[in-house]
Amino acid sequence: MTTIDIIEARVRGFISDIQHPSQKKKLNINDLEFQLRKLMDDYFEMDGYSLFFNAIQTLQGEGLLIPILNNQYNGKTPSLALYYWVNIKSQAAKWDRLEMMKLSDQFDFSYYERHPEWQTTEEWNRIQNVYSFIQCSHQRECVSVEERSLELFGHEKFLLDGEQFPEGKGFLMRIGITEEQLKMVNYGEPFVFWLKQGKAIHEIQRVLIVENLSFFHTSVQLVESGQLDYEPDLLIYGEGTKIERSFLFFFRMFPKGNYLFYYAGDLDAAGYGIPIRLMEKYPDCCIQPALKIYRKMLECLDQKNGQKLGQTRLAQTLFYRDAFFQWFTEEEQALLMELWKENKRIPQEVLTIETWRRWM
Repeated sequence: MTTIDIIEARVRGFISDIQHPSQKKKLNINDLEFQLRKLMDDYFEMDGYSLFFNAIQTLQGEGLLIPILNNQYNGKTPSLALYYWVNIKSQAAKWDRLEMMKLSDQFDFSYYERHPEWQTTEEWNRIQNVYSFIQCSHQRECVSVEERSLELFGHEKFLLDGEQFPEGKGFLMRIGITEEQLKMVNYGEPFVFWLKQGKAIHEIQRVLIVENLSFFHTSVQLVESGQLDYEPDLLIYGEGTKIERSFLFFFRMFPKGNYLFYYAGDLDAAGYGIPIRLMEKYPDCCIQPALKIYRKMLECLDQKNGQKLGQTRLAQTLFYRDAFFQWFTEEEQALLMELWKENKRIPQEVLTIETWRRWM
């Protein structure tokens, strides 16, 4: 094999490794050359960059690489675009229709008919693993998504980590299979909570969820001194948006009951959506914003600060904002809208043991 063939073969190997069957991937050309240099001790002696340049030009001519023309270059001569799109992997071989028919008693293959680029060997192997499992699923126990994912697909994060495994995120949707059929449960993440002293678990009625850690500790002190609004029996540290994933854990830890859930978070674009999404996802639960606490925060307008630029511009964010604002009076909505227009926010940390004294 000639030198130029070695360079081109290496480059093609790198490209093949990162190709995806349904979406283009972004490639930094300097990162690619760096990886090549690490593998070849004589890269500079053979004038490796010239050969690398020719290989990239060849792949670009084949349509495998598409330069991103944004006036950014790799700083070498002759120059290359700094970023390229790696085109989707073409699929020459398609699945055997007879084999698909054999498995059609369990799977809906219509998605793969509409998207033949997903008819890959790797995808077929996954489907066969799932089919084999379903045949004996009545003998199996229910386990976590991570445990079942490791068993069937070789990695515990395959169905959960869309960045590491982009092909795993929509896999169950593509084959029309539910988590229940695979005998797996997406368990809620544990959360930090504090139970009021002297209160038994079966006596819990009012639960306050707070977004930030500082106010969680402040709330504990206020409950102990009998000064916190709603007199909650249980405090939960929501940890930002994590509560949207961990809320389900509440029902594994505490007995069934008619709980009153109150939520208090930052008065900002991100914070408005959390209680609204909780209410949407758990319509059978009594969940509402902790208005008494939010009103105290509105009295601390002098401590407002800036929001991340662009955080207020998404249409979905506007929907959550409007849904959240509807809980307040017209006068309060005017204050909240003024904050919004100024791109300002009121962090929950304005509520400290010291500032709380103004309402005592």
